[in-house]
Amino acid sequence: MRRRLSASVHHEGMEKANGKPLPSRLCFLATLSAMFWIMIFYFHFTVLSSNSISNPEQSVSYSSIPSKSQRISEAYEALELPKMKVQSQLKPSDQQAPEAFPFTRALHTIDNKSDPCGGRYIYVHDLPSWFNADMLRDCRKLSLWTNMCKFTSNAGLGPPLENAEGVFSNTGWYATNQFAVDVIFNNRMKQYECLTKDSSVAAAIFVPFYAGFDIARYLWGYNISVRDSSSLELVNWLMKRPEWSVMGGRDHFLVAGRITWDFRRLTESESDWGNKLLFLPAAKNMSMLVVESSPWNANDFGIPYPTYFHPAKDAEVFIWQDRMRELKRRYLCSFAGAPRPSNPKSIRGQIIDQCKRSKVCKLLECDFGESKCHSPSSIMQMFQSSLFCLQPQGDSYTRRSAFDSMLAGCIPVFFHPGSAYIQYTWHLPRNYSTYSVFIPEDDIRKKNVSIEERLKQIPPDVVEIMRETVISLIPRLIYADPRYKLETLKDAFDVAVQAVIDKVTKLRRDIIEGCEDKDFIEENSWKYALLEDGQRMVGPHEWDPFFSKPKDGNGDTGTSSAEAAKNSWKNELRSLVPTIKQREEFSLMTILALILGQHLECFSEYPTRYVKASVVASFPGKRSVVHVERCWSVDLKAFRD
Repeated sequence: MRRRLSASVHHEGMEKANGKPLPSRLCFLATLSAMFWIMIFYFHFTVLSSNSISNPEQSVSYSSIPSKSQRISEAYEALELPKMKVQSQLKPSDQQAPEAFPFTRALHTIDNKSDPCGGRYIYVHDLPSWFNADMLRDCRKLSLWTNMCKFTSNAGLGPPLENAEGVFSNTGWYATNQFAVDVIFNNRMKQYECLTKDSSVAAAIFVPFYAGFDIARYLWGYNISVRDSSSLELVNWLMKRPEWSVMGGRDHFLVAGRITWDFRRLTESESDWGNKLLFLPAAKNMSMLVVESSPWNANDFGIPYPTYFHPAKDAEVFIWQDRMRELKRRYLCSFAGAPRPSNPKSIRGQIIDQCKRSKVCKLLECDFGESKCHSPSSIMQMFQSSLFCLQPQGDSYTRRSAFDSMLAGCIPVFFHPGSAYIQYTWHLPRNYSTYSVFIPEDDIRKKNVSIEERLKQIPPDVVEIMRETVISLIPRLIYADPRYKLETLKDAFDVAVQAVIDKVTKLRRDIIEGCEDKDFIEENSWKYALLEDGQRMVGPHEWDPFFSKPKDGNGDTGTSSAEAAKNSWKNELRSLVPTIKQREEFSLMTILALILGQHLECFSEYPTRYVKASVVASFPGKRSVVHVERCWSVDLKAFRD
């Protein structure tokens, strides 16, 4: 039976083999193998794909995989394999947002060596027209006593200068207003080679607000609400923009072609000066480029005053530099300016006295009446004939004259470090002795120094080296014609933009590395500006006495700075007087403008016939006309007698 049974089983298997076999063992192995590979596919496409999503680089590199894995997972849903909780096993760092810092993409452009604009892109906000273009359209309202329309012509350069005396070169010279940097800079930005409409790659963001022109409209006779209105509207507009949220405005910059004190009103008193743009919390994050910055604040940076020279191409600069090298200079030194008898701290009177006594000092006195001091040709001719140009403080720390003199190849002599050394650290060498002479103001006040003798002590070969340094600086101190682009030279605009980019880039890297300077002392801002690359700590400095603010009132204060800003308008009034030819054409507004030291509280209340003045004013060739200490009715007939 056993033999028969085994034989029958064998026979049955043979029959099946010869027909349609059912290899049960092979089927079992095949099924097991299929299950194994299904598990492999499931783990690869389900688990690993979810892991890759948590990694932003993998999610970008393998963006085509999810659709494929989805099809595979749907095909094997019937298997009901156990779901694995992979996300909980990831490290916290793997679960961060795709971009840890929103400016990372902008920093990565620096590494793209094939892109000439890598790390240099600028994004420009498209502001409503009332922040810029409308001001130019209403140019007659930009200044109370100057028709700014002619100065906003030619892209902000003003009308071309005549060259009857041969003082200038043949092209590139304009009667540029010293407060026209707003429009010049904005027009230069339109020619910038690395503009972008993608703010995520921008190294910095430019705000084309004409801050200087805005405040100039309202400095006299307007209440603080009017003076502050545009600034408040601007920051409200900016803070609603997505670009602002990236760094809270710390990558934004704007230009105001005025001194910083016009934007730093300390109180809400109607009689206080200027607006409070630079004290607004949002504005404190932005960088504002001004022709004179504050030593004690970190959100403004000094850029050069505009000169009269705006070349359209490199060759014009080279020709001018060669001409300045070849000039024979017959004067040891020169000074163009007026005394400040109302300012007991001013040393201008002593400088004028020393210059008058010297046979080698050329003096160009600037005051009311016909004066060559208001002629660009006369000023530049004097500077071109001098080895050294004396540059004491003006009504504030700085003077446009300093840049006019260096444009003429004249070595500047400064008496206060706030006039240049701590102001224009982007544009001038840190080692000031290579291009200038420093004589402390106290040495002049105490009559310890003869300027002539001090300058004569400098060896001729050293003078020649210093003059060559000054001449070599000319390209970075001038603003090229905004309608053109220099080929190889970097002008004041280029230097300023690169400095802003470097500042923002450093800040971004410090944020990523967690090494922001938490111990920064804003009152020592002027010291930080003098640090070399890599330095972070500041300490006692030889110039501390110049920038200390003692309680006894002998030092510089915000109040005195505001007074300096107010007094700076006297320069405009002095230059205005010679243009008035007929007294019968005087308007009451012109008369008010000519009264120095005026306060317009009365004028704002009685805008037609009342004025308050604190000093005597006079017309050219006429006797004193008015001196009042309170609101007083002024009869126009009195001015015609």
